[in-house]
Amino acid sequence: MRLVFLVAFLRILRHRDAVGADLAPDEAVALDPPDAPLGAALAAAAAGDHGPARELLASTRVHAQWERRDAYVSRLARTALHHDGWLDAWLAESPDDPDGLLVVADLHLHQAWKVRTSARAKDVERDRFQAFFALLEDAVPVIGAAAERNPSDPVPWRIALTHARGVQAPREVFDAYLAEAGSRDPHHFGCHAQALQYLCAKWYGSHEEMFRYAERIAASAPPGSKLHALPLQAALEYRLSEEDGPDGPDPYGPKVDAAITRALDLSETYAGAGDREAAGFRNELALLLITQDRPAEALDVFRAIGVHATEYPWNRLGDPRTEFLEARSDVRLDLASGIPFFGRPPEPPAVAPDWAELAPRAVAIVPAPPAEVAQAALICGFSLRTAPAGEGYSYVEVVPEAARGRRAALLPEDPLTAAAETFTTGESWPALVLHRSPGRSRITALHQGRQTATHTWDTEAPAPDHADVRSVAEELSRLYRLADPRPLAHILRATGDPVRHQADLVTALGLPPVPPGFGGDTEILGAIPGARVQVRRSILAGMRDTMTTGAGAHPPVPGDGSPRPARWWLIRTALLAVIGAAAVYAWWSPRVGWFRSSVLSGAALYLAGVLTHAVRRRGRSAA
Repeated sequence: MRLVFLVAFLRILRHRDAVGADLAPDEAVALDPPDAPLGAALAAAAAGDHGPARELLASTRVHAQWERRDAYVSRLARTALHHDGWLDAWLAESPDDPDGLLVVADLHLHQAWKVRTSARAKDVERDRFQAFFALLEDAVPVIGAAAERNPSDPVPWRIALTHARGVQAPREVFDAYLAEAGSRDPHHFGCHAQALQYLCAKWYGSHEEMFRYAERIAASAPPGSKLHALPLQAALEYRLSEEDGPDGPDPYGPKVDAAITRALDLSETYAGAGDREAAGFRNELALLLITQDRPAEALDVFRAIGVHATEYPWNRLGDPRTEFLEARSDVRLDLASGIPFFGRPPEPPAVAPDWAELAPRAVAIVPAPPAEVAQAALICGFSLRTAPAGEGYSYVEVVPEAARGRRAALLPEDPLTAAAETFTTGESWPALVLHRSPGRSRITALHQGRQTATHTWDTEAPAPDHADVRSVAEELSRLYRLADPRPLAHILRATGDPVRHQADLVTALGLPPVPPGFGGDTEILGAIPGARVQVRRSILAGMRDTMTTGAGAHPPVPGDGSPRPARWWLIRTALLAVIGAAAVYAWWSPRVGWFRSSVLSGAALYLAGVLTHAVRRRGRSAA
C-alpha cells in the first residue's frame, strides 16, 4: 500500500499543474458575485442610500422579471441583516412601497433562520427556537402586505412557502401557497425549490415524494428552464442527507444518474464558462459528480462555473468558498494521481477563458533593503523582483514563469506568500503581502516564516467581528511597533471600498505607499529605478550563494557555468542507481519504516532532478 501511495504522490507532483491549469485562479473566485446593477445597489445600500435598490426592484416589477426580482430581493435582504439603515429610510419615505415591503418580509425570514442556525432541530436550543418562531410571526403581516400591493408577483409566495416550512404549517396550507405561486408564474424556480425543501425527508415529506415532485415539474418545464435542474437538487439533497449510503443497492441510484444527465444537458444549453444564470445548478452538479466519483466530469463543470461559486450547496459542508476551492483542488489531485508518471495529461479545451484580468495581484512591502531581502530569498523556490521603496524598505513581487519549479508545485497557491514564508525565516523584520482581485483586497503579515495576521476587505461583506479585528490590529501593532492599535482596528472594520482601506492600512503602519499601478498589470515593479530580478535557484545553489555572497550585495545571477567533468557525472549517476534501488527496496520491504523510505525517495528524486537539469543545460550549450 505504501508503494501505491508513493506512486500516486509522484504522479500528483508531476501532473498537478497541468490538470485544470485553465481554471480560474483561486483568488478570483467569488461567492455569489452580483451582476453590475445589483452590485451598485448593494454598495449604495451599505453606504446608507436606498435609491439604487428602489429603482432596481421597481424595474423588475414593471417588466415582470420575477426570477431576477427574487434573486435581488434575497441579496438585498441579506445585506440589510448587517446594514439596515437604508431599508428603514426607504420604508419611512414610502411605507406602502411593494418593493420595500418585499425586502422587509424576506429580511424577517433571514433574521429568523440566522437565530435558529442550520443545525438539526434536536441540536437547536429552546431559547433559539422561541426567538425563531417569534420572528416568523412578525413576518406574517408583512408578507401579506407585499402580496396585496403587487397581486401578480410570485415572489411573496416564495417567501410564504419558506415561512410555511419554518412554522411547520400543515400540508393544506403548503398546498394553498404553492397553488397561489403557480397561478402567478407556474415556472418560477424559487417557488419550486422551496416546495422541494418542504417535501424532502428531513422536513415534512420523503425521498420518494421529493423525487416525484422534482421530476414532474422538470417534465413540464419549457426548454432551457432551470427547472430541468430541480431533480438535480433533489438528488443532491438525498445524497447529503444519506451520508453513510444505503446498506444494499441504492434505491434512488437511477434517479440520481438521470438527474445528473438532465443537468449536464441543461448546462450545455447555456453560454460558456462563467455564465451567471447557470452558476447555481452548476455548483450543485459539481458537488454531486464528486459524490458519484466522476472527477473528470466534475472538472469540466468547474471550468463552466468559472469564478461564480455559490453559497449553496457548499454551505452544507462548511465555509462555502473554502469548501468550493478545496473540492476543486481535490478533483485536480484525484485526476493527476491517475495519470501515468510518463503519460500526458488530457488536453484542456481548445477555447479556454482568459482569466488574466481576474487573476490576483500581489506585492509585498518589506522593511529591509532589496539586497538583504534578495539574500534571504535565495532558496524560496520562486523568481522574484525586488525594488527599493525608500530608505531601508523594499517592494517584492513574483516574476511569472512558464513552468513552476518542483518545490513551488508543493507550496500553496499564492506564490508570494509562500516565498515570504521563506525569506522572513530567521530574519528580524516582517513582511506585509498585499493582494488585490476584483471587489476584494487582502493583507497577510508574516514574521519568522509564519503567517501571524491576515484580513480581507470585501465589497459586500459585513463589518467583521470586533474580537477578530482587535486581534489582527494588536498583532500588526506589535510587528510594526505602534503604541495604539485602535486606528488600525478602525480601518480593518471599514466596509465598502477595499482598495482604499488597504492603502489606508499601509499608511497607518508607517510603510511606504502601495506602489503605483498595483491591481492593474501583473508585474508593476519593473519601472521602479533599481528594480532587479532574482532567478529561481535550486536548494544547493541557493545555499552556496548564501555563503558566498557578500553582505549588502545582490546575489549573482546564475549562469550556465562550465561543462561538468566526467567525474561529476559518474559520481551522481552511481549515487542515483544505489539510492534509487534502496528506495524501491524500502517501500517494498515491511521492515523499513515510512520515514526512511520517504527520505531515500526524496534523495533519489533530487539526484534525478540534478542530472536532468544538467542534461538539458548541456543540450542548450551544444545548440
